[in-house]
Amino acid sequence: MNKKRKLFEDVNAAPQTRAAPASGLIDRGKGQGRGVMRLWLIILFSLVFLMIAVGGLTRLTDSGLSITEWRPVTGALPPLSAADWQSEFEKYQAIDEFRLQNQWMQLDDFKRIYWWEWGHRQLGRVIGLVWAVGFVWFALRRQIPAGWTPRLLGLGALGGAQGAIGWWMVASGVTSGEGMTDVASYRLATHLGLAFVILGLIAWYVMQLGRAAQDLLQARRARERRQWGMATGLLHLAFLQILIGALVAGIDAGRSYTDWPMMGGQWFPPFAFDLEPLWRNFFENPGLVQFMHRMVGYLVALYAVAVWLRGRKSAHAVTRGAFNSMFAVLLLQIGLGIMTVLYGAPVHIALVHQLVAVILWVLILRARFLSGYPIATSIRGA
Repeated sequence: MNKKRKLFEDVNAAPQTRAAPASGLIDRGKGQGRGVMRLWLIILFSLVFLMIAVGGLTRLTDSGLSITEWRPVTGALPPLSAADWQSEFEKYQAIDEFRLQNQWMQLDDFKRIYWWEWGHRQLGRVIGLVWAVGFVWFALRRQIPAGWTPRLLGLGALGGAQGAIGWWMVASGVTSGEGMTDVASYRLATHLGLAFVILGLIAWYVMQLGRAAQDLLQARRARERRQWGMATGLLHLAFLQILIGALVAGIDAGRSYTDWPMMGGQWFPPFAFDLEPLWRNFFENPGLVQFMHRMVGYLVALYAVAVWLRGRKSAHAVTRGAFNSMFAVLLLQIGLGIMTVLYGAPVHIALVHQLVAVILWVLILRARFLSGYPIATSIRGA
């Protein structure tokens, strides 16, 4: 008996096995580039982290005003002769910081602070070069995943803006006859805040590229929305605290009151509103600025407890671990903050305090990411 055949079937064709549909079509043709791109972003992340550390040391050593001009290209070369060094020193001697605060400096003393600021600016150039070379490389090889070109271009634009804002900050202190011996604190806060935004975006992109696009789409369906929202709120509150911390650093407010939990033996600092007009006190009054930093710190700590308790209820073990890590580093940061106050903000403690803030910022981002894109754990694995 002849076997019945389907309509339109080619009677001469040999039976064929239907191929299974390919998975990961979103990443097809781009998959091999995701891992290399992630490595590139990790390098950028490390450089920005180092930049924040060098920037902190530049600020703590009062080196930021040693270079009085902004020369994005020619400034890459340091002084190469005795005459060049003398010329740079004379430019520094003309500004208020030298005339009012550092008249004791000789050329060798100037060189020490000059190298800090030169290294800071040079590292910024290196970051820009690493971004540009990486972006052009991936673009030419057509390895940029769909939708990622605007994100990567945005990083480059923010990096360029950061350089301009850095000079805008320095220019506020490179004055003569105005009595300025430091940069404007609100400009310093803008500069540091943008650095944290750039670092946060890079970290977020690294986390996204660490998993396949199809995996992220599936994981998003299991988003723990309330937990995600609370982590987002903590992220914003921590960012506010970082900005106020920059105000503290900008006017050396951390050295104004060295007792805790009181301030000069009082709960609220004396002379908190002595400056005119009134708004200047919120940026330039050391007592009020340090008080704001303390109060927002308490608020961050209280809210973080609530976020941590919520995170511990996550159905996913990796997410729970992320919230535990975040909370442990938060406790460390609180202790470092108290030590910074009690010891009058010495350079080594103040720098560690700033760098732990970076780590905490990234851990909050990671906990938020895993709340939005949880990694499912099998019952056997759990």
